[in-house]
Amino acid sequence: MPRPKKASPIGQRIKSARTRKKIALDQLANETGCRIEFLKEIESGAEMPPVGTLLQICRALHIDSGDLLQEPAPARDKRADAYTKRTQNYAYTTLTPGAEHKHLKAFRIQVKAMQEHQGVGYQHEGEEFVYVLKGRIEVTVGDHVNRLEAGQSLHFNSGIQHHMRNTGEEDAELMVVVYHP
Repeated sequence: MPRPKKASPIGQRIKSARTRKKIALDQLANETGCRIEFLKEIESGAEMPPVGTLLQICRALHIDSGDLLQEPAPARDKRADAYTKRTQNYAYTTLTPGAEHKHLKAFRIQVKAMQEHQGVGYQHEGEEFVYVLKGRIEVTVGDHVNRLEAGQSLHFNSGIQHHMRNTGEEDAELMVVVYHP
């Protein structure tokens, strides 16, 4: 019999904040546009939300995303202000720790070769800037496909559904800056 997956610290923190604030899953779904099933998967640790979804959830719960991305204090490496979160094909590190209640957040994103972030497409209020440090990616904004390689960038309205995938044979590394009003 398979063992149940342990909830990720992010999922646990989201659920804790939601229950502490007495916000029902259907209310959170209406505030974020996420399916209830997807929110349950996040809270259980079965899914790691993409950055845009994480920002939407934090805004709906009135919590700071930096708090969710930080490792608990006892285990924290004092030299590392950034903390990396991983999904199956995708990892992100906050580049703006301590930016509580700020509108601008920056992340270093790594996407494994020939992979994409599983789950939902991204869509969140604001703007997004993507700069490719290494590799090749495709960012689809609405119906428009943008192909980027190292040294290229893209700035777009993140309120439009968008999706990212690595189209290269090497891991891609990006800097993503999200403005979330």
